[in-house]
Amino acid sequence: MHDLTGFQRDILYVIAGLEEPHGLAVKAELDDYYEQEINHGRLYPNLDDLVGKGLLEKGELDKRTNVYTVTQRGVREIEARREWESQYLEDVNAPTTS
Repeated sequence: MHDLTGFQRDILYVIAGLEEPHGLAVKAELDDYYEQEINHGRLYPNLDDLVGKGLLEKGELDKRTNVYTVTQRGVREIEARREWESQYLEDVNAPTTS
């Protein structure tokens, strides 16, 4: 996961959380999160990169629509990232004593 951009990590997280993660659904989620429209020319090459890295699988929903799923490797990478983040974020919500 360390070699991914933040945008690629966001794509991976969105796909992991969607029931039917096709390109336009992923784009809509990212548009909302970034509060701006994500260009197709930015999204689809990054999806292809994630497929190439073995983190996503790409299949066909129909003739015009690809569907993406997180691979087992992708799941392991997400879990490792969350574990790494948690060691730094555990005390974020803890009350401070002064």
